[in-house]
Amino acid sequence: MNNSIPELTLRDGMTMPALGFGTYRLNGNDGAVSIQSAIDMGYRLIDTAYNYENEGTVGEAVRRSSVPRDELRITSKLPGRYHEYNKAVASIQESLYRTGLEYYDLYLIHWPNPEQGRFTEAWQALIDAKKWGLVRSIGVCNFLPDHLEQLMRETDVTPSINQIELHPFFNQRDQLAYHKEKGIQTQSWSPLARVTNILGNETIQSISSRHKKSVSQIILRWHYQLGTLPIPKSSSPERQRENMNIFDFALEEAEMRIMNELTRRDGRLNGQNPATYEEF
Repeated sequence: MNNSIPELTLRDGMTMPALGFGTYRLNGNDGAVSIQSAIDMGYRLIDTAYNYENEGTVGEAVRRSSVPRDELRITSKLPGRYHEYNKAVASIQESLYRTGLEYYDLYLIHWPNPEQGRFTEAWQALIDAKKWGLVRSIGVCNFLPDHLEQLMRETDVTPSINQIELHPFFNQRDQLAYHKEKGIQTQSWSPLARVTNILGNETIQSISSRHKKSVSQIILRWHYQLGTLPIPKSSSPERQRENMNIFDFALEEAEMRIMNELTRRDGRLNGQNPATYEEF
């Protein structure tokens, strides 16, 4: 694995880099170029989804890269409309066919789709896909504690990861505490919130000036020290490099506390599709 990004160990023993790369809206050749750039830069965790319609692009970037497959951690996700067991199994297989990969390192249920109420059935498909060697580790996205409790109660298998919206304006303190109690790794989608709001935030700017780091580096370091796993996205090589360089400094306890106090009741990115990433 890449030495410049520390590793986390999930409850099932799978190792993951503490910082990943999101790929939402990185499609076609331009997307493959951006993703290959991220891999060549040193990112080893690449996050995609069936709904992003770019699993083939991710697979192409992996093939273009000189990094061995076993050094990468590739994630994809099951759509909410395919929670019926047989459809879930077929969707996992289709996702692999599109990437041209033999397995996913991490596969997640993208959304609990509670009105349909079949996420436990989908979870059983993921459990079996892991047994069959199609995926190495399994988890979920956007699941609330009640959803997680149902999964664990009905299958006796705890997700390794729950990928949720988490950023300074929506710090998910209670959900994060629940994950820690259950041994579930928190992964942060949209970790940098909205660029227009973040860049103008005086509190983060003052911490940024103090450390001589960019605003995005301060926020991603905050995620790392919280114990969450952020997956920022950028098509710019300069931003990709900047977002990666967060392991040579540390925020003080008082700065972490100040950052945590930025959360607000209306901080959620309302109307944004789950598991999307701000271009930054």
